[in-house]
Amino acid sequence: MDEREFGRSGQKASVIGLGTWQLGADWGDVSDADAKAVLETAAESGVTFFDTADVYGDGRSEQTIASFLSGRPDLHVMVATKMGRRVEQIPQNYVLDNFRAWNDRSRRNLGVDRIDLVQLHCPPTPVYSSDEVFDALDTLVEEERIAAYGVSVETCDEALTAIARPNVASVQIILNPFRMKPLRQVLPAAREAGVAIIARVPLASGLLSGKYTKDTVFAADDHRTYNRHGESFDQGETFSGVDFVTGVEAAAEFSALAPEGVTPAQLALRWIIQQPGVTTVIPGARSLEQAHANAAAAKLPALPTETLDAIEELYDRRIKEQVEGRW
Repeated sequence: MDEREFGRSGQKASVIGLGTWQLGADWGDVSDADAKAVLETAAESGVTFFDTADVYGDGRSEQTIASFLSGRPDLHVMVATKMGRRVEQIPQNYVLDNFRAWNDRSRRNLGVDRIDLVQLHCPPTPVYSSDEVFDALDTLVEEERIAAYGVSVETCDEALTAIARPNVASVQIILNPFRMKPLRQVLPAAREAGVAIIARVPLASGLLSGKYTKDTVFAADDHRTYNRHGESFDQGETFSGVDFVTGVEAAAEFSALAPEGVTPAQLALRWIIQQPGVTTVIPGARSLEQAHANAAAAKLPALPTETLDAIEELYDRRIKEQVEGRW
């Protein structure tokens, strides 16, 4: 699989990575055996970028990755984690002492002395404008606790504020055919600054797989049930903030645009990695079949202009009004 330069970090990442939220929690139950199979299949398919967080299963996702990689010393995988969501979301918690404590825990979970990339995990908006916060992150690099740092954001404005920081290596942002606003400002700014872009929620929480109907019911412990209206965290994390019924209807139209032999999910992933400025995209997978199919999207031919235009027209007609004012 093709790899791309990972911003200012000096590292590289496969164009399709693996998001591992689902290996920790909030997507229904995933067994240890299934989690290992997903990691194994992704790695064998050429994936060299795993994205996790200290809050995913309260450390289970990090520990699962560590267990897998310890048994595969032949693999070179860039592992990115996140920190900050295990405490009250107030700017006062984003200080060096806390960063060190959070970092210590993640390094233990991952079984490493130095983490490839640590990202602030969608912190309160004022954090992005704090010199002290970024000085503290620089200190973690100087202490060789982390090789590089980035941010995971909710909004385009937060992304642009972070990109202006001289040592930010990456910005992780929701980008998919149902969330196009970052294409206009964020991606061009990142390209100019040499900042990597990690595209997350690439399938709009599964909507873009085309598998759901208006009557689909998700498990009680699945965020697509309990956070559908933003009850537990930012609504934009669930179905990209799109109303479920609208999303299902739009996804049916999107599915019809997939070429023969290409799944709707693969179409979405191919669309994302084709956007100038995207470094890697991090779809999740709950089975080895999903992991294999996601990775295979990297080998698809570039989408033709008529398909790109049809996807943009669908977004403008069905989705844009719902999401662009908020994120």
